[in-house]
Amino acid sequence: MFFPIGDDNSDIRITPYVNYLFLAANVIVFVLLQGMGSNEIFTNTYSLIPAEITTGTDLIGPQTVQAPLGELVEIMHFESAYNVNFHFLSSMFMHGSFGHLFGNMLFLWIFGDNLEDRIGHLKFILFYLLCGIGAGVAQIITDPGSIVPMLGASGAISGVLGAYVALFPKRKVKAIVLGRIVIVPAIIVLGIWFGMQVVFSLITPAGVGGVAYAAHIGGFIAGLVLIKLFSIGTGPDTGSSPFYQ
Repeated sequence: MFFPIGDDNSDIRITPYVNYLFLAANVIVFVLLQGMGSNEIFTNTYSLIPAEITTGTDLIGPQTVQAPLGELVEIMHFESAYNVNFHFLSSMFMHGSFGHLFGNMLFLWIFGDNLEDRIGHLKFILFYLLCGIGAGVAQIITDPGSIVPMLGASGAISGVLGAYVALFPKRKVKAIVLGRIVIVPAIIVLGIWFGMQVVFSLITPAGVGGVAYAAHIGGFIAGLVLIKLFSIGTGPDTGSSPFYQ
């Protein structure tokens, strides 16, 4: 297994205020509104639920689903104060556990600042949100009748990763691989990550496993496509600093 721990930021020209804002928003929502994951009412109310989107109905009350081992599990749904489509947005800033939050924020911290520097603050806001929505749509398409709450920033962050690969494929990234720190081009690190999402999505039945692989794939592809538009007028990657050579 591997995970990235840093990249080359030597050519960043602006302070990535928006990236910091997204990081802070995710932490604040998890700690204050979700109660570190203990507030079931808030979490289940404002998560994205595919069946609510496909039917246009806000599900309320206990719902029974079959768990991976065949047992029946009851999920309580609560009435939302907003239209169910608002949950595309709200679900992007919620997480299921501290580990879920930490992993997503690590990726956003490493890769988001470079993208914001390239396309600017306002474009980065719109790009991030559109990727998150695209990720949600992708997950809904694969399992439209699911009543299991879907939440997390990983769909939007997957879009950031897709854009990063498109803009900075040769940029050096530090990663821990099998306990060792290595420095490799971004296209290898993120290419392996994307390949893992595809493989796991193929071997994991819909609704099983607790990870929205389709959202990761959909967000990544959305990032690859959208960045062509959002990066119009920006320059090419300037390369890596000597520190990463």
